[in-house]
Amino acid sequence: MAKLYFHYSTMNAGKSTVLLQASHNYRENNMDTYLLTAGIDDRAGQGRIASRIGIDAEADVFRPGDDLQVKIKARLDQGRVAAVFIDEAQFLTKDQVWQLARAVDDLRVPVLCYGLRVDFQGNLFEGSAALLALADEMREVRTICHCGKKATMVVRMDDQGRVLTEGDQVQIGGNETYVSLCRYHWREAMGDLPDC
Repeated sequence: MAKLYFHYSTMNAGKSTVLLQASHNYRENNMDTYLLTAGIDDRAGQGRIASRIGIDAEADVFRPGDDLQVKIKARLDQGRVAAVFIDEAQFLTKDQVWQLARAVDDLRVPVLCYGLRVDFQGNLFEGSAALLALADEMREVRTICHCGKKATMVVRMDDQGRVLTEGDQVQIGGNETYVSLCRYHWREAMGDLPDC
């Protein structure tokens, strides 16, 4: 039975690695997959999903105005697809998450979304909020803070390594821009701990 999945975490947890490995497993068993990634993130090149450990794959791109149910239907019309994989799912719009849910229900194809849950200020991304509301199954991809506790938050840094507390929600970057932390160390970095 087809389901809508949301695999979420903070930065540097290996979401893209998990996505690429899962797609590889399908393909190794002669089952085709359809990969999509956000057009806004071209760090690996336009239409590429890449992992920090060096694996990558070609993908179609989605942009805010795209109807993803239509895109998935068009791909299915070209041949059977065992599963649809979406990287950078935090950049989906609420409408697009509904389109993915309809693709699961009406086209009967599993859709596996991988993305961040919260931004550097601790706020949900639009796509992540909609996925938390609509996904049939959710799985956390875990990484750790420098203290060894589970990292659930991320801070944004400037080019001098100073923590930023304000700015646009979306700024594409990697290890040079973002650091994953547990909630306590995120609060410390953001200046949210009481003076003792």
